[in-house]
Amino acid sequence: MPAYEIEIILNRQLADCLSIPVFITDTMGNLIFYNEPAEEIFGKRFEDTGEMPVEQWSTMFRPVDEAGIRLPPDELPLVKTLQNATPHHKTFWIESLQGKNQKISVTSYPIIGRTGVMSGAVAIFWKSNDE
Repeated sequence: MPAYEIEIILNRQLADCLSIPVFITDTMGNLIFYNEPAEEIFGKRFEDTGEMPVEQWSTMFRPVDEAGIRLPPDELPLVKTLQNATPHHKTFWIESLQGKNQKISVTSYPIIGRTGVMSGAVAIFWKSNDE
């Protein structure tokens, strides 16, 4: 793992302890970590995928809306948070790497250090029960 700001490291440690899926990105949108519960939803271990640029992770899970129309990356909560450093939420469908369709709810927030500088963003998500 490259050297990251302490806020990124602490968020990663927290994500490792949570039973809810978590994504962590740097400010460029590179996916720098996702935890074990996220592996279960996406169908692939982080150790197998490694870090990924936003163009790759935002499309590889094929996010779609209720009508089945593909969502562009800039409509995803985590990408919006990276663009404007504010929290976002959205419910949508994804197709896992194993071809399984799942409705998920995603909430994202910026990682902002004591100096007021954003060092990345976090997305927490869960399977949505409202069909």
